[in-house]
Amino acid sequence: MPSNTHPAIRPGNPNFSSGPCAKRPGWSLAALKDACVGRSHRSKAGKAKIVEAVEQSRAILGIPADYKVGIVPASDTGAVEMALWSLLGARGVDVLAWESFGEGWVTDLQKQLKLEDLRVFDADYGQLPDLRKVDFARDVVFVWNGTTSGVCVPNGDWIPADRHGLTICDATSAVFAMDLPWSKLDVVTWSWQKVLGGEGAHGMLVLSPRAVQRLESYAPPWPMPKIFRMTKGGKFDDSIFKGSTINTPSLLCVEDALDGLGWAKRQGGLPALMARSRANLATIETWVKVTPWAEFLAADPATRSCTSVCLKIVDPWFTARSNEDQAKTVAKMASLLESEKVAFDIEGYRDAPPGLRIWCGATIEQSDVAALTPWLDWAFASVKTST
Repeated sequence: MPSNTHPAIRPGNPNFSSGPCAKRPGWSLAALKDACVGRSHRSKAGKAKIVEAVEQSRAILGIPADYKVGIVPASDTGAVEMALWSLLGARGVDVLAWESFGEGWVTDLQKQLKLEDLRVFDADYGQLPDLRKVDFARDVVFVWNGTTSGVCVPNGDWIPADRHGLTICDATSAVFAMDLPWSKLDVVTWSWQKVLGGEGAHGMLVLSPRAVQRLESYAPPWPMPKIFRMTKGGKFDDSIFKGSTINTPSLLCVEDALDGLGWAKRQGGLPALMARSRANLATIETWVKVTPWAEFLAADPATRSCTSVCLKIVDPWFTARSNEDQAKTVAKMASLLESEKVAFDIEGYRDAPPGLRIWCGATIEQSDVAALTPWLDWAFASVKTST
């Protein structure tokens, strides 16, 4: 496509950011009209909203009745770190990392908690570590979907049901788009700002009965900040998971989360959300097959994310350039697309190889993904011919 030829169709919604992600189709500020603004989160009305958000999440995701579900501070990061600080140290730990967020958990365990019995299994962007090497007699920490690499674990078959350690899973860009095997996961975390397009700063934390048992049978040797504490007098603080949050949540954000959950239910629940994400990925897969300059960062379709879709540029003109020039090229492409108001925030993550990252979660319309792909061709051709 000549660089001066603009595609005829524009995406109806140009928001392809990987977090905060696009709002559900048809969203407007009117969706927040019933928010309990100006009210205490401890009031009957405020607490009822919080409990409703928790229980709707449980119902849509199929979380077992004996698992604890709660809203916690500091987004997915806060939820993961609550789990790491509260649960680890009782036995050896295996941690997996194949992109920046997994690497962040490695840093926490090595440099902050300074765990002595720690094994790290890592892989380059686009790949997975060898899951067969994981020892489930130990605690295991991993992300389900690598948001910054577009690589996810294929399923839960590699996790044994009769494990002795805990499985701690950062699933923030997987929940509501991928099928999680809850019985094989002891801790699951996510944030509202991903698949349902909610607002930031609030995390969700799910604990299995085995995780609760660990909290009551083991006390970590390090100081525990208030916002991480899930026990009182050595007993599990169940109130945190019944609407009495550790600190003050935004009831405006709670209302927005309820709106997203209501939309998810109207769509047909988790199966429908998964289908929407897979259809969006399929649209990009179709385009990649006929596009010589772009390929998936995740080469194996079995481990390819249907939410955070990461692309690498393989055109010889691009690959021959320095890493700095490659990054500048991608930045120019992203800037062109933003100036045309057809795609916002699709430049790859700063720590990832230079490339594009397109959010394809459930709130994205397939027609918008289809409309975007000719614009990707246009942007690449425009930058290449002008250099």
